[in-house]
Amino acid sequence: MKKSLIWQIIAAFILAVLTGVIFGEKINIVAPLGDLFLRLIKFIIVPLILSTIIVGVASTDDVQKLGRLGGKTISYYLITSLIAISLGLFAGYIFTPGAGTDIQLSSKDKVEVQESEGVIDTILNIVPTNPIESLATGNVLQIIFLSIFLGVGITLVGKKAEPVKLFFDGLAEIMYKITGIIMSLAPIGIFGLLAPVVGEYGAKVLLPLLKLIIAMLITCIIQVIVVYSIAVKTFGRVSPIKFLKAMFPAAMVAFSTSSSSGTLPVTMKCVEDDLKVSKETSSFVLPLGATINMDGTAIYQGLTVMFIAQYYGEALTFSQLATIALIATFASIGTAGVPGAGMIMLTLVLTAVNLPLEGIALVAGVDRILDMMRTTVNIVGDASASVVVDASEKNHTYNEEQILA
Repeated sequence: MKKSLIWQIIAAFILAVLTGVIFGEKINIVAPLGDLFLRLIKFIIVPLILSTIIVGVASTDDVQKLGRLGGKTISYYLITSLIAISLGLFAGYIFTPGAGTDIQLSSKDKVEVQESEGVIDTILNIVPTNPIESLATGNVLQIIFLSIFLGVGITLVGKKAEPVKLFFDGLAEIMYKITGIIMSLAPIGIFGLLAPVVGEYGAKVLLPLLKLIIAMLITCIIQVIVVYSIAVKTFGRVSPIKFLKAMFPAAMVAFSTSSSSGTLPVTMKCVEDDLKVSKETSSFVLPLGATINMDGTAIYQGLTVMFIAQYYGEALTFSQLATIALIATFASIGTAGVPGAGMIMLTLVLTAVNLPLEGIALVAGVDRILDMMRTTVNIVGDASASVVVDASEKNHTYNEEQILA
């Protein structure tokens, strides 16, 4: 990623905050710039995922390697999610954001959340009954399934399927080039997305929940700077400073868009160009992570549950805290790909520890602010997984070569 672009993104971020504070909701006039940038990113997601995964799988002669990739990726995401929820609970205990909070809930504050399909149904729904529909609707999990099987099929067929492989290889290169072009518009897009958000949320909304926002921010920073840095340094053999610097553009896009899937093309470009993660690994780990990795959401769950419990004067027992940690960790898979997954997870957690669902309305006013933070953590977590898994695979290949030698 060019240094000039990084500085342009920083300038756009600062300008968005300043103009949002100065002009308030009037700055909403620049929103179409952000919407256009977001649409440009979204329009490349499906062909990018489809082509890169197919090429990555078709280039892998060892089918067992796919199993290793999947196992390592999911294990990493579950472990970091468990750490994240634990940090969220601990932050809630230390900062006590719900104690003394003066927010009045009215009878109109009803909470309506769609139900999760559950782990079994979610796993079954990964298999598309109509692949064309999956591509049309942008169902990421089903697209990943379709791409993997097409890649395996190309490998099994061999020489006769070479034209198909070359087609998707060419498509992948085209999508990488288009991603680069769209990234050059990132400063304008970030300004258009962020300025209206800053203009909309004034001090009246933020002040009553300022302690919650600060607690969320600090916990997210700890997850990124401590947990991910240790992971990439210890298991990925990458300098944490280099890692964080490389992921800065993707983090800014994630913060502005609040969309892990929307940030996916940028994340892939950052890890491949600057962190030298192989396309074979990134094309598998990152799309999967954009769907099932919810470290930022896990922090949000722990912190928000503590906030709601403190607001209602409820003291959570150790067994309840353990229940929250387990449910929030595994619910990330059960709600994968479901719109509003964070809200569904929070509903499941509150129900499990007998806290009022109306408590969700307490944080509704600043949910967008919190969503920006948790999405940023999610995509940095995806990137750290790609670094760790890629280093593990390279080490595995090296050991195999040593044995054969």
